[in-house]
Amino acid sequence: MMRHLYVVVDGSRTMEDQDLKPNRLTCTLKLLEYFVEEYFDQNPISQIGIIVTKSKRAEKLTELSGNPRKHIASLKKAVDMTCHGEPSLYNSLSIAMQTLKHMPGHTSREVLIIFSSLTTCDPSNIYDLIKTLKAAKIRVSVIGLSAEVRVCTVLARETGGTYHVILDESHYKELLTHHVSPPPASSSSECSLIRMGFPQHTIASLSDQDAKPSFSMAHLDSNTEPGLTLGGYFCPQCRAKYCELPVECKICGLTLVSAPHLARSYHHLFPLDAFQEIPLEEYNGE
Repeated sequence: MMRHLYVVVDGSRTMEDQDLKPNRLTCTLKLLEYFVEEYFDQNPISQIGIIVTKSKRAEKLTELSGNPRKHIASLKKAVDMTCHGEPSLYNSLSIAMQTLKHMPGHTSREVLIIFSSLTTCDPSNIYDLIKTLKAAKIRVSVIGLSAEVRVCTVLARETGGTYHVILDESHYKELLTHHVSPPPASSSSECSLIRMGFPQHTIASLSDQDAKPSFSMAHLDSNTEPGLTLGGYFCPQCRAKYCELPVECKICGLTLVSAPHLARSYHHLFPLDAFQEIPLEEYNGE
């Protein structure tokens, strides 16, 4: 039900190729904006983070977070990014693993790599890292923009992920959509009870003498958002205020959700059975 996914974006010079219009980078970032929206629509209590790799290095564009607007804003800014050098699969996976290995066992740990180059420049033996990823139960999937690369095939196979190479832009979007739904969980996955809070949205009237405006905890680290408001979602445990759900309370750490959010995440555990096609002549209508 709870997923932690890092998306690794190739920022090497091959992303300036124009086989996708206007180029690979712009097309990729636009499709990733769509992917982020769909991901949080289907997995509202999950988190995502973005890593960019170029010039033999890797850096986080965004940290693991459940705020889709933050990721989409970063993707829009990345359109002006300069593409140069070679990517590094090793460095990208190392950064992702440093965070994912500390995630609880009842959550899924996933990495999705958008790989444009045919080479990777790594500081150490990547096959040793693949064994470490497998031991940490981190699932790595790859979408290739050029051609099949041997190391990506081994990476996806050993960690239980998938590897596909795109045909065109529509196929690219289709492959990304496959990663919106959570992957099948293994029988050895841990099961844990998670405490969650279901805060009600309360709005104080301006005519109420006792109404006192207060800050939302989500806005304390942002200068662009409005500050003092009268209403919001109040954590049932510590009474901290938030403007939207789902969110993890910054004061007490309680996961705050609404019932529809939980239902949208829960329905993946019990998908609909496969439909059976019945010929029209065999169907007896009522």
